[in-house]
Amino acid sequence: MQTIYYQTEKRLKCNGIELNYDSFGDPNHPPILLIMGLATQMIYWQEEFCQMLVTQGFWVIRFDNRDVGKSSWLDNQAKPSLFKLAANALFKKPVGAAYVLDDMVKDTLELLDALEIEKCHLVGASMGGMIAQALAIKAPDRVFSLTSIMSTTGDRSLPKPSLSFSLKIMSRPPKNKRQFVAYGLNIWRQLHGDYYAFEQQKITDLISRSIQRGINLDGSARQLAAILDSPDRTPELNRLNIPSLVLHGEDDPLVPVACGYATAKAIPNAKLKTYKGMGHTIPSELYVDICQQIVGHCKQVT
Repeated sequence: MQTIYYQTEKRLKCNGIELNYDSFGDPNHPPILLIMGLATQMIYWQEEFCQMLVTQGFWVIRFDNRDVGKSSWLDNQAKPSLFKLAANALFKKPVGAAYVLDDMVKDTLELLDALEIEKCHLVGASMGGMIAQALAIKAPDRVFSLTSIMSTTGDRSLPKPSLSFSLKIMSRPPKNKRQFVAYGLNIWRQLHGDYYAFEQQKITDLISRSIQRGINLDGSARQLAAILDSPDRTPELNRLNIPSLVLHGEDDPLVPVACGYATAKAIPNAKLKTYKGMGHTIPSELYVDICQQIVGHCKQVT
């Protein structure tokens, strides 16, 4: 069995804050940077998934975005009010975000600088896909390839989650740890759907680890505001000249599959693959196929 080299979690100064990261594999191999989504810690890029990429000859780095997990929390910045979020949803009025996605792009670029990575393969999920797209637009010279998973272009005219689904996942989380785990499991079930097996113990363990690492509800609201106050990337994606792969679940209740089609359409020569039954999670049954898609895409470039 291949020994997977693991570099333990560390914090690096980036863009005036600190980002927490770890890595798997040989730093001499081509780097893949994994960017996770809204309110979701880096550990949701599960070790099994990371190791599959490593065994194909890549150095895999994952990190906590600002305002989540062990990276800096911007507690000195106000979170958006429910009134402003509602006004944005109804009338597209600015939320007045403390920061936008381009600030998170700068975080990510400075993480690459701190790790002395001149160029990498970008893989982003959900909000992470938005950050990856924006980074590819801003600094194409730093990107070998782009993989956007269950994400979107920022075009506000694209389909949105249903009102009933939004209400289910927007309920206030409990403060009690045991109740919070149950609340998190329910949210994950809603995102995951019924097609693939729901691995309750694995998700319970992930939620428990997330609580230990740090749950930042105000930070999650600031991240959401960053998405809402960021512009539509479609015109700039139309001019992107980077090999791009778009992966999306056909039953995604949060970012409907039409958003995946729109992303692939926006990027010249992008490849698209959709998965029957996949919601807004990456089921372990699809790890092998999704990793093969990413590896094949990356190896065509490096």
